[in-house]
Amino acid sequence: MKKLTKQQWEWIFYDWANSGYGIVVVTAVLPVYFKTVATQAGVSAANSTAFWGYANSFGTLVISILAPLLGALADYPHAKRKWLNIFTWIGIVLTFGLALVPTDQWLWLLIIYIGSLIGYSGGNLFYDSFLTDVASDRQMDRVSSYGYGMGYLGGVLAFIIFLAAQLSHGFNGLLDGYGIAKFSLILAAVWWIIFAWPLMRHGQQIYSVAPVAHPFKDSLHRLKLTVQHLNHYRKLCWFLVAYFFYIDGVDTIFTMATMIGTDIGIKTTTLMLVLLVVQLIAFPFSILYGWLANKISTRYTIMLGLVIYLGICLDALTLHTLRDFWILAILVGTSQGGVQALSRSYFGRLVPKDESSEFYGFYNILGKFSAILGPVIVGIVTQWTGKSTVGAASLSSLFLIGLILLFTLPFQKDKNY
Repeated sequence: MKKLTKQQWEWIFYDWANSGYGIVVVTAVLPVYFKTVATQAGVSAANSTAFWGYANSFGTLVISILAPLLGALADYPHAKRKWLNIFTWIGIVLTFGLALVPTDQWLWLLIIYIGSLIGYSGGNLFYDSFLTDVASDRQMDRVSSYGYGMGYLGGVLAFIIFLAAQLSHGFNGLLDGYGIAKFSLILAAVWWIIFAWPLMRHGQQIYSVAPVAHPFKDSLHRLKLTVQHLNHYRKLCWFLVAYFFYIDGVDTIFTMATMIGTDIGIKTTTLMLVLLVVQLIAFPFSILYGWLANKISTRYTIMLGLVIYLGICLDALTLHTLRDFWILAILVGTSQGGVQALSRSYFGRLVPKDESSEFYGFYNILGKFSAILGPVIVGIVTQWTGKSTVGAASLSSLFLIGLILLFTLPFQKDKNY
């Protein structure tokens, strides 16, 4: 097996770089910090939770709507790295900005967070589309899997530094509660720029459309043509439909896990430990999935992951103890990164290489909007039955639909498909 190239490692470490933002800022620190600041400013707990949800939804909506157009603009010669840098710098600078907001300005904290989230999500769009430039079709599974694996590891290491500050009471009193939160936000921004810089500085765009005098107008025209000729990309479109359903299940299980754990009486500290372990397990298993895809096929390996998720959903019906929760969490860790990584690489082989950013824009839309259906299904079934474990089991329908659609896609002679 050939060694990964310098360019491929630079691409991989971008995932390592912004994973600190994903786990420290979005998941662990800022939600709690924001609620504390908002509560002290007289905002009720219910309203602060609602505002946080609105902020996440708005940031996601903005980048999802713009994704295909931004992607089309990035497909011109030497444009992809430029757009990657623009959105990455937006994310980094505004993450630094979060640490500078006075502790009585909850609204500014929310506004700046929305901007940082747009920078983070936009950067990921161009990062994903760079996969077609750094790896050949046969290398994509391995490179994409290393990206996800190293991303999980990088996020865990950044999180451990935050935990060290938290458990040492601000490094033996050097930082108060607010200081620990601000330190963590600065840590995420510094982590991001250090490890993202190689790709931002040296990323090489191999494929592009022909240059034009008016890129914005031409991009709108190209988008219109793509939508009008979707029947030319039938396999790609059906894969996106399958992806819409099963990735919704993957994301929902991860986002709803802490609430389900709380419902069966698991303490918050234990849930944080479970989160760390899942991330650590996902690191080697993401890479293992890339190896397995090369041995059988990418699609069969994705389907294997979906079968495991199907089993997780059904086993949730017997979830009663901490031991049961650990077993399901470990199973999630074995498949979460692999399914995400191979979906990205499988899609990368289906798209026209010179228009990869535009098509990854559509991929981005479905990935973001899919996060709506799963939580609604869990919510309705949980309210109907009174059991969140049954709500989790209902997600099996999403994985089943994804499996059926993947199975019915036409095969090509190349086993990697």
